[in-house]
Amino acid sequence: MDDKSSSHHRLLVVLLMALIFGVIMIQYVCPSRTECQMLHQLGSWLHMAGTADSPNGGGGDFQEKRDPYIAEDGAMVRFIPRFNFTKADLNRAVDFNIKGDDVIVFLHIQKTGGTTFGRHLVRNIQLERPCECHAGQKKCTCFRPGKKETWLFSRFSTGWSCGLHADWTELTRCVPSRMDSREVPKTMQSRNYYYITILRDPVSRYLSEWRHVQRGATWKASLHVCDGRSPTSSELPSCYPGDDWSGCSLQEFTDCPYNLANNRQTRMLADLSLVGCYNVSAMSEDERWAVLLESAKRNLRGMAFYGLTEYQRKTQYLFERTFHLAFIAPFTQLNGTRASGVDVPAETQRRIRQLNRWDVELYEYARDLFLQRFQFARQQERRQARERRQQERRRLRGRLATKQGRQQKTTRAPPAIENHLQVTQSQERAEDDESVDSDGLLPDWWEMDESGTLEDYMDNVEQWK
Repeated sequence: MDDKSSSHHRLLVVLLMALIFGVIMIQYVCPSRTECQMLHQLGSWLHMAGTADSPNGGGGDFQEKRDPYIAEDGAMVRFIPRFNFTKADLNRAVDFNIKGDDVIVFLHIQKTGGTTFGRHLVRNIQLERPCECHAGQKKCTCFRPGKKETWLFSRFSTGWSCGLHADWTELTRCVPSRMDSREVPKTMQSRNYYYITILRDPVSRYLSEWRHVQRGATWKASLHVCDGRSPTSSELPSCYPGDDWSGCSLQEFTDCPYNLANNRQTRMLADLSLVGCYNVSAMSEDERWAVLLESAKRNLRGMAFYGLTEYQRKTQYLFERTFHLAFIAPFTQLNGTRASGVDVPAETQRRIRQLNRWDVELYEYARDLFLQRFQFARQQERRQARERRQQERRRLRGRLATKQGRQQKTTRAPPAIENHLQVTQSQERAEDDESVDSDGLLPDWWEMDESGTLEDYMDNVEQWK
């Protein structure tokens, strides 16, 4: 009986050791969760089981490190890309010269969080000469260091100089002449214009615009200039007969065939002259929108920068990487908004998606490119950090070799240099593992909880007013 009990005990020990060895091998064979998702899930189950049995609540060798790639919406950023982009598409760092003639142009699409982002541009960037914003005034003065010339063309710096919520077609034709009329370049070289914008999930944006219109917004002052003229009333009919459309129901909002809220983001980012501007008789509706969608994608790829409302932290990170400008305070992500709080039946949501199917396709494309750009930038950052450590190691080894040569190798290297070399070597080995945490590469606020409180958010946000 004792022999059988002892045999069973040895067998359990052998099985337990084999299981532990297998979990360890998972970490080496499959360091990336996306490549071996099932194995990592098994490892996490075993870890949770071990934590439950542990008297101190876990924290052993199998405790997971926090993954810095968790997205604001809870999804993993290490996604499988749907679209193939070139290195030039992914690497959007520009040589923005704030002291020269370069200008950042903000294309503000309604109900995408553009008001919040626009305020970040004039109030929240670390500048040698900060923008001057005065209480009670809607515009700020954003001059270059040592000059009375602006480096920012936006609602809060130059006003609606090219029309209320001017689109791509309007801005690209209006901005250069407006800037040159105000500030004639002192050199023969043309001025560099860096266009930026913010996009948002189409259904959330549409619902937010409906709520905004329901409260009395009209945007009647928008010019919609294309090919030198604004559209006629027959080309762009109104959805309502009175002064505004306040109090309209969601059903009325979706039923209007002339509603510019439908596929607004695609239309505002496309070159409308390609389809005869607002003359819809030039081609079929599907053909017209297919041309606009491709134009919007092309313009979006070529923009210096764009962000997504659903990814505030990554939007801030990519802007800072693109323009080599740093924000003072971190952006705040709020998952609950008035639009998301609207109780919309599933059938109505499907109708909204159908009405905005071109925006849905554009947003999926933009999200894919955005997350690929973020991942590319993070990889670049890790590579640069590794190269700096390698250079430091070579410098220290050079100092060590010189000193040993002088001392004819009679003494060992100073402990501080040896320790530094060992630390940098271990850091390089850690960087080769993509699953390692990247603390120190981003500001301290990067690892903060993505969900902010309503009070924190409303300190920054005006987009729901």
